[in-house]
Amino acid sequence: MGVEYVKSKEDAIFKVRNLKQWFNTDKKDENGNKLYVKAVDGVTFDVRYGETLGIVGESGCGKSTLGRTALRLIEPTEGEIIFQGKNLMSLSKNEMRSIRKELQIMFQDPYASLNPRMTIGDIIAEPMDIQKVGDRKYRLKRTIELMKLCGLDPSYIRRYPHEFSGGQRQRIGIARAMALNPKLLVCDEPVSALDVSIQSQVLNLLMDLQEEFRLSLLFISHDLSVVNHISNRVMVMYLGKTMEFAEKEEIFNRPLHPYTRALLNAIPSIDGDINLQSDQLLQGDIPSPINPPKGCVFHTRCPYCQERCKSEKPEYREILPDHNIACHYGEKFI
Repeated sequence: MGVEYVKSKEDAIFKVRNLKQWFNTDKKDENGNKLYVKAVDGVTFDVRYGETLGIVGESGCGKSTLGRTALRLIEPTEGEIIFQGKNLMSLSKNEMRSIRKELQIMFQDPYASLNPRMTIGDIIAEPMDIQKVGDRKYRLKRTIELMKLCGLDPSYIRRYPHEFSGGQRQRIGIARAMALNPKLLVCDEPVSALDVSIQSQVLNLLMDLQEEFRLSLLFISHDLSVVNHISNRVMVMYLGKTMEFAEKEEIFNRPLHPYTRALLNAIPSIDGDINLQSDQLLQGDIPSPINPPKGCVFHTRCPYCQERCKSEKPEYREILPDHNIACHYGEKFI
């Protein structure tokens, strides 16, 4: 990527520590203990200044829930969320509302995330209305600027979302997210619903905006090729937990967790070949987060599973400099 980001561990704009999001259920286990959907279960990460941190994993692994919980759109069950030195968990509702100017999100479905009864001009200006930024004249001027910035014709300002294509709708979503000049943008599967040619346009727009405004991005996707294109570092999630976390080049060139290797192996190349051995293809379905496997949560699908994996939870550890995994036997892939 063209953006130089701060690589110091200590200099991060956004820090998340031991974040949990457990949802209540009406179910109990055989011992009468209440069961929870452990959508996010003790995740820790930093987003550095000017960085794009990619979060990948299968559907149902907790990626989107993590993004929304980290912004307190869903109240966390437990954990710390630090933005520019401020603990978001200690802020009141009004204090949190004020700081949301600098924390914005893009959603997966560019149509469902736009109010069909509002013109796109009103949609883009709405964050400024809510935060009482400027007068009507300023908001109109700013809306037109944002439309131009995101590749939208300002003459469309009075049109409604249904009059636009999927790619144009996502551009509207980007313009709305940029209305308050945020410092951190959470992108929740922003291109998964778009055609491949449109995906590249939206990704390039995000990268241009990042470079121009020094944005930090938390980019959530199940598409590893997209993550490879836009990210600086990558965090791999499975059943609400972090499996591997490293620089992008490390993840794609030297994956050390069997789950990461299986995900990479599932990416077909142009000539139809696969990247790793066939025994590293994922088998079976992801287990239920209500009753995750004991020991290593990935052991039920891991081709390298040992008895230890079935009973002992692996420590999340730094196996190489700035390369962390949660696996008992990651050294075998170094």
